[in-house]
Amino acid sequence: MAAFHVMTGASESFARPVVKRISIADVFDALKRGFDDFREKPSHYVFLCLMYPIAGIFLTLWTSGANLLPMVFPLMSGFVLIGPIAAIGLYEISRRREEGLDTSWRHALEVRHSPALPSIVAVGLMLFALFVVWLVTAQTLYTNLLGEVFPRTMTDFTRQVFGTAQGLQLIIWGNLIGFGFALVVLAISVITFPFLLDRDVGAVAAVVTSIRATVINPVPVLLWGLIVAALLVIGTIPVFAGLALVIPILGHATWHLYRKLVAREAV
Repeated sequence: MAAFHVMTGASESFARPVVKRISIADVFDALKRGFDDFREKPSHYVFLCLMYPIAGIFLTLWTSGANLLPMVFPLMSGFVLIGPIAAIGLYEISRRREEGLDTSWRHALEVRHSPALPSIVAVGLMLFALFVVWLVTAQTLYTNLLGEVFPRTMTDFTRQVFGTAQGLQLIIWGNLIGFGFALVVLAISVITFPFLLDRDVGAVAAVVTSIRATVINPVPVLLWGLIVAALLVIGTIPVFAGLALVIPILGHATWHLYRKLVAREAV
């Protein structure tokens, strides 16, 4: 029954909500509303997201110390694949603010009491699996083009990537493959987590709805993905510290994008 509940939700029937068409203006309005939510109590949200940049710094130092410099970029870019998981608590804050409820930071942790938690965990594990597949793919591409001996210094790594024909192929194919992974994750998760938090419809129904929203609104959703990627890159530049601001804004904005894409449940 638990597995069935994850598949279909509490009603034991497959949910198919109405997906609305939105415009590019709606994307920027969602971003503006997300910033408004962040501005309401920014110190709380920055505190909640400090683990994200700290994890980024730790992973970078770990890979450098382990002589795995070629994996630093895949790890950094791979954060885009699991980023929706990091913002789950922020969706709850935006939901509470929307309903006029208390938005103290402790409420972000109340997600653990959500009836949809099994579905949230299931989708989270799927995204993490994609993240692992991306890392394996990136490493395989690197070894096929540049060999199995990784450079020991950043200077050697830079020379290898930017100073050889194989390095150019790595840049081109790495970015193309990474873009493909990002598109898949965008389609299956653009609104999945806020949808599950709002309605316990089951993991499959939530993912299918997210894909439908992407197919019906390809340009706005692709624009959203580009905005997310650009802001995450900007956030990583100052030693990942900017992510403590970028992640909460994007998290809140994702809730509002969900509200624009999926019609509210009939009451």
